[in-house]
Amino acid sequence: MKTLVQKIWDKHIVKPLDEKESVIYIDRHYIHEVTSPQAFQLLREKGLKVFRPELTTATVDHNIPTQNQDLPIEEKESFIQVKQLRQNCKDFGIYLHDLGTQHQGIVHVIGPEMGLTIPGSTIVCGDSHTSTHGAFGTIAFGIGTSEVATVFASQTVIQSQPKTMKIDISGKLGKFVTPKDVVLKVIAEIGTAGATGYFIEFTGNVIQEMTMEGRMTVCNMSIEMGARGGLIAPDEITFEYLKNTHYWKNNSEEFTTKLEDWKLLKSDENAVFDKTIDIKAEEIGQIMTYGTNPGTGISIGSVIPTADGGIEYMQFKKGETMVGIPVDYVFLGSCTNGRIEDLRQFASIVKGKKKANNVTAWIVPGSKQVEEQCKTEGIDAILKEAGFELRQPGCSACLAMNPDKVPSGKLCVSTSNRNFEGRQGKGSRTILASPITAAMCAIAGEIVSHKEFELL
Repeated sequence: MKTLVQKIWDKHIVKPLDEKESVIYIDRHYIHEVTSPQAFQLLREKGLKVFRPELTTATVDHNIPTQNQDLPIEEKESFIQVKQLRQNCKDFGIYLHDLGTQHQGIVHVIGPEMGLTIPGSTIVCGDSHTSTHGAFGTIAFGIGTSEVATVFASQTVIQSQPKTMKIDISGKLGKFVTPKDVVLKVIAEIGTAGATGYFIEFTGNVIQEMTMEGRMTVCNMSIEMGARGGLIAPDEITFEYLKNTHYWKNNSEEFTTKLEDWKLLKSDENAVFDKTIDIKAEEIGQIMTYGTNPGTGISIGSVIPTADGGIEYMQFKKGETMVGIPVDYVFLGSCTNGRIEDLRQFASIVKGKKKANNVTAWIVPGSKQVEEQCKTEGIDAILKEAGFELRQPGCSACLAMNPDKVPSGKLCVSTSNRNFEGRQGKGSRTILASPITAAMCAIAGEIVSHKEFELL
């Protein structure tokens, strides 16, 4: 009896090295402008080519601006890195989804929406949130620069087999509780190191009822509980999503053939996991973080339970609630919550209302495709009427690598994945929340749950 992780792992072993480590074949390699330059340089120094460039997908995302993308990038280091990626992709025969192209966007958004992330595959990227792709029933994980070079040269990487953990989330979610709230609750329950060394399989009716966008949010943040990655067994929701992606719409016969194999991708009924955790959906509310790590999530309105966790930096106090605290910035986007469903949720809350004057809001689609969907569906018009502006695709304010930086001392309610000190800008203070919660705070101008919001 095997878990899904064990099944996929075993099929990708090229050569066992010892009892723990093996050479693993990689089906899809995603790259961006920040973590690839040194790897390409290593290839040049050793006189090597990219072994299978058609299995490498490149885009620019981390340090690009989200306004005026038709103009040259002003920040010197960002300009150089994007220029280097363009040259590297040209030299090594890799197609680049560059600024202004149809599928440019955040690397963990464009891969799934193009149909390149498929069930049963192994996926790597020089980026910790590669775990996002596990939502499709894949083994997906981040790798370092030297490993990026190894995958370039051989389409393989050396890895030790992970332990397995099952996290079952069952029951009925409450009003306005989203996948982001679910995963923040899980991290709060097990801690930021609670899954260290494990690959997590998320199960239960709550997971099964999620859209693919929601599942990607959950798997995206599995890394924030210390896991090597997270995955969800593919099902009809997965297959329906893939069927409508760019690649599979044009390869329907191949899709039908692949589908038979994909339907077999599940843990055996009596498979034994190294660890199992059960979480009741009824215990999950609208969650916000109060500290400086993703494990400091509490229901909005609950008192801050401890003086630890970075609350001094956040300018909060133990025993107080966050409700009513003024908000300076709101950020909707990132590889966690920059998909079309996230934009739809945000728009559903702000429709017919007005943004608070004290709030600066950055609304950033995760890809060019999401941007175009927003325009087609009229989401951009809803946002504009409410006082918001739809920006252009990129990682934006998830991290302080581009012009979208939160100023020192300012408080940002963010739909991204990390709230470390200075993550969004030197001295910035970050609260992690869902798109729905972020929208409510943007309208109220302060921290609110749906209970306070409905009284406005």
